[in-house]
Amino acid sequence: MSDTPSRRPAPSDKLRFLADTVQAEAQHLATTDGRLFAQAMTTERAASLAVDIDLAERVDAFVARFGRLQDTVADKLLPALLDWLAEPVGPVIDNLNRAERLGWIASADTWLELRRVRNRMMAMFAMLKNWPMFSASPTTRCLCSLPQRR
Repeated sequence: MSDTPSRRPAPSDKLRFLADTVQAEAQHLATTDGRLFAQAMTTERAASLAVDIDLAERVDAFVARFGRLQDTVADKLLPALLDWLAEPVGPVIDNLNRAERLGWIASADTWLELRRVRNRMMAMFAMLKNWPMFSASPTTRCLCSLPQRR
């Protein structure tokens, strides 16, 4: 019997790369978030997306970066991290539930709801690019119902 404590192997290059990628994506999202929500997203502001190209690009960047970050974490980083810890790896929902139990995320249900909101926003924003009369559209209501930073 060895006196040496059991040690987990060093993180793989893939796991380190994924962690670095998620960190960079989170920083990019934080930058976009700061620029987009420096002003409250009012109905009027959301309605101006059809003519305010800078605002439209910020919304597009926010939605894309949020989606990319969420996908990278759920589809790549979580499974790699669970595998490294010798935890079972399964479908996304199982991995999210395990991440919640381990205290890595606050709520798997909230994560999934944010994914649904993100998917709706992506679909609505794509429609918006070809729909000039959208002031009462679901996109406008969705953007304006997002929690505002204080």
